[in-house]
Amino acid sequence: MFWFLLIAMVVVVAAVTLVVVGGGDGGGLRDSEPDRLHDPLPEDRPVARADVDAVRLPVTVRGYRMNDVDDVLDRLGAELAERDARIAELEAALAGAHASAMGGPGLIQDGPPVLGPVPEAGPVPGPGDPESGGAPEAPGKTPEGEERA
Repeated sequence: MFWFLLIAMVVVVAAVTLVVVGGGDGGGLRDSEPDRLHDPLPEDRPVARADVDAVRLPVTVRGYRMNDVDDVLDRLGAELAERDARIAELEAALAGAHASAMGGPGLIQDGPPVLGPVPEAGPVPGPGDPESGGAPEAPGKTPEGEERA
């Protein structure tokens, strides 16, 4: 019985070895592909929030692959710098547009302001002045509270 179990065990080990090694049919185990970034950030358009959310960095024995992380961070840094420059450019253009709209043509002049002729003012008609077209005074009190004659 001992010899039977020993021979059975040798046959099983040999069969497993042949299956693992490939058994000569050339099909064996294929080499594992290195874990790489499968969905890099798009090169043909600006990066959107969905692109950043979709990034899955490959993991190695000691953590993330430094090259892939550096590439993603470099790209995001470049995108942010480009957007900051564009925002500054648009804010400067907007400030210039506001300044020209507030100044308007003819409002800002070099030299002293030019004033036109001031019309002469005649006498202001009083309440009891018939010559100036005012109404005759009615007996009563003045606005200051004095008695009129």
